Amino acid sequence: MTLSPPRVSRTVYPRKVPSIAFAIGGLTSFIIFASLLLFSHPLGSSLTGYIYGTETTQHLEFHHSTTDASDPNSSPKTTSNSPPLLTQDGADKEVLPISLDPNDKEPNSEKSTNHVPVDEETTQDSVETECDLFHGNWFYDPVGPLYTNNSCPLLTQMQNCQGNGRPDKGYENWRWKPSQCDLPRFDAKKFLELMRGKTLAFIGDSVARNQMESMMCLLWQIETPVNRGNRKMQRWYFRSSSVMIARMWSSWLVHQFNEPFSFAPQGVTKLKLDQPDERIMEALPKFDVVVLSSGHWFAKQSVYILNDEIVGGQLWWPDKSKPAKVSNVQAFGISVETILKAMAKHQNYKGLTILRTWSPDHYEGGAWNTGGSCTGKEEPLSPGKLVKNGFTDVMHEQQAGGFQRAVADDKLGNRSKKMKLMDITEAFGYRHDGHPGPYRSPDPKKITKRGPDGQPPPQDCLHWCMPGPVDTWNEMVLEIIRRDMEGGGSRP
Repeated sequence: MTLSPPRVSRTVYPRKVPSIAFAIGGLTSFIIFASLLLFSHPLGSSLTGYIYGTETTQHLEFHHSTTDASDPNSSPKTTSNSPPLLTQDGADKEVLPISLDPNDKEPNSEKSTNHVPVDEETTQDSVETECDLFHGNWFYDPVGPLYTNNSCPLLTQMQNCQGNGRPDKGYENWRWKPSQCDLPRFDAKKFLELMRGKTLAFIGDSVARNQMESMMCLLWQIETPVNRGNRKMQRWYFRSSSVMIARMWSSWLVHQFNEPFSFAPQGVTKLKLDQPDERIMEALPKFDVVVLSSGHWFAKQSVYILNDEIVGGQLWWPDKSKPAKVSNVQAFGISVETILKAMAKHQNYKGLTILRTWSPDHYEGGAWNTGGSCTGKEEPLSPGKLVKNGFTDVMHEQQAGGFQRAVADDKLGNRSKKMKLMDITEAFGYRHDGHPGPYRSPDPKKITKRGPDGQPPPQDCLHWCMPGPVDTWNEMVLEIIRRDMEGGGSRP
């Protein structure tokens, strides 16, 4: 019998000596290269910088998906092509956009170096971030306003502060800078082109008139409009673009009447808080963009009716033994919800609705009729120096709450996306310098100083000088319209 030879394990060697030399040489080169790389740029810092976003020698650009600027709680989110980065506390959080200070260099400046190349096609397809327009700082712009009190014939005399003798004019030069992007200076040509063939309506109280006149002054610098208004509605027509600017007066934005109702007598204004102002609803199909302004009239005498029942009143409540169910502050929030829902449900209105939030007043030392004053304020408050006003805060809270309830209504569907909250309240809380104060008329004999008893003269610390801070509102309106019509996000 023949036995098979035993199996022997074998080690396989390279067949040629040059192969061994080549392998050894490659390994040596790799070790030398790796040593130099670690010495000049330690692995730990590079890895940590990439993961935590703390690297200082290399800047990474990330593109964020669009968020609704009208939602104060919204935060930018990364696109599906850019995974979230970890923050230094190790939590799975997303990196927020860089907050720009007017003195900081722009991240897209040509002087910035070492940016990771981004594929051009990917950049074009990514969605820009709609940055928050309403948090930032005021900065002094030596260029000054786009118009003067002499170049706009539509100024209400009470807001013509320079024409009424106000001695300082630095308040005209302060501009708003959002923390995360720029708010472009108002571009009248851009506005008319975006709004070609459309109508923008300002609806509300005297502060709505203030903003409408600001818009007209800005547009008047490039074209003189044609007056097509009547007793019911102011209307100005720009022939070059077929754009109409309109204004409707509506003190409370809801249905009002003076006839007797239940135990409320003739002559006292009654408000049906759950019914919109029918004049607005009738005119609505003519409008493409609407800016709403209300709130200050809820300090005036009125009766509140809800579900055909008197539930409260301001400066009127005959039965002191029974507490009212609805205060004037709550009534304000209900009225906002009512008008927004009614507009969104209107079958013949598909336009953009912008709710401008409560415009803060700056009466110090009293109310408008009890010695309140804003005399001598020549600059905005410094950052962080805002003094909270309890009434302003609660009115803003009720207004924002009414807006949120309206957009959360499931019955509105996609129509709620056409409602935007223009939240100016906090930013304009800093602008105590922007009101007419005692400079309300051109009367050369008017009193502008405190009397011997220390009492201030009558003054307006609610409306805004023109030109002045109110022009910023229309810069915001233009940016909101641009985002809605062009579908783009924020500007860098």
